This record gives sequence, structure tokens and C-alpha cells, in this order.
Amino acid sequence: MQETIDESRDTLDELLPPDLLAFLRCPTPQEWVDAALEQQEILLIDHAQCEKKAASTAMSLMYRYVDRPLLLTKMSQLAREELLHFEQVVKVMESRDVVYRHLSASRYAEGMRRHVRTEDPGRLVDILIVGAFIEARSCERFARLIPHLDAELAKFYRTLVKSEGRHYEDYLMLAHHYAEESSAQVEERINRFAECERDLILAADDTFRFHSGVPRVA
Repeated sequence: MQETIDESRDTLDELLPPDLLAFLRCPTPQEWVDAALEQQEILLIDHAQCEKKAASTAMSLMYRYVDRPLLLTKMSQLAREELLHFEQVVKVMESRDVVYRHLSASRYAEGMRRHVRTEDPGRLVDILIVGAFIEARSCERFARLIPHLDAELAKFYRTLVKSEGRHYEDYLMLAHHYAEESSAQVEERINRFAECERDLILAADDTFRFHSGVPRVA
């Protein structure tokens, strides 16, 4: 058992690169990790929903921006991978007798998208930046959980850390690629969303979800 725990901790250090940690302005609070471990059924169900939503977001970008070949290629790859992850989470749930059911969404994604500009190309750039934050936070949360999970779930989440890290990089690359603004202006947008994301992660939440904030103390 000690070997498994040590291996997980080594992997955690290796799979959270400094640039991703710097991109996120705060780590996941320990209170969220504790709540996730106490509510693993909800964690898995909402995780499955997040994977499905991520695939849907990628597909919607493909339908809206048909004249951008690089985006089409990256989003097609991302959608396929997210749907595969969805299938994998559902299988994990089945093996643990967890019934897949609808859960209300957390305020996280909507809280981020509220600040997206309404006109293109700014709208596209902002959506891609939000996508980068969602993927980066997912990557960070998987990694934070790994040392505390059973061997099967820890192994599965280690594979997801790698893919979510790639998705974060792709979204960020596309945001810079399609921006008609200067790099400094793009960084200004990133900083604005970073502050919003930090506030959402550190704020108290009544309902536990994969991207929820700090569980409110009763």
C-alpha cells in the first residue's frame, strides 16, 4: 500500500507542470478534496457530466466556426477524447454500482462564461480562454485527488491528468492563434478570467460538484 501512495505522490509532482499551476491563481482548497473523498458517488456522476459537456462544447465550436481549420482539427480530436472519457467514467460507475443520474450544474462554468464578450473575434478568444481554465482546473483537481484514491481510480485519474493538460494547452494556443489583439491584450483577458476563476474556486458553495468552490460549513 505504501508503494502505491508514494507512486501517486511522485506522479502528482510530475504531472502538474509549473506553467499550469501558474495559470491557475490558486490551488484547490483542501476542504474541497475532503468533500470529494466523502462524496465519491457525486464526484463520479458529475465528472461524467463534465466530460459530456466538454465534448458538446467542442462540437458547438466546430459548428459555429467552420472556416477555421486548426480549430476544427483540435476540437474534433478533443470531442472524441472527451466522449471516450465519458464512456470510461460510466464504466467505472457501473463497476461500483453507481447509478448515473442527472445533477444540477455547478455555478463554475456559467460564472466564467458570464464575462465572455458578445462579438467575434473577441467572443471566440474568450470562449477558448474559458476552455483553457476549465481543462486546467480539471487537470489540477484530478492530480490533487490521486494520492487519496484507491489504486483503480488513482490509475484512471493519472491518465486523465495527461489528457486534460493537453486540452488546456490546445485551448490556450487557439486563443492566441485566433486573436486579432496584441499578446498583451490577450494576457489581459487571461488575467481577468483568472481572477474570476479564483473567486469561484475559493467562494463558499452549498452544493458539492467537480468544479464547486469551498463546501459551506453548516
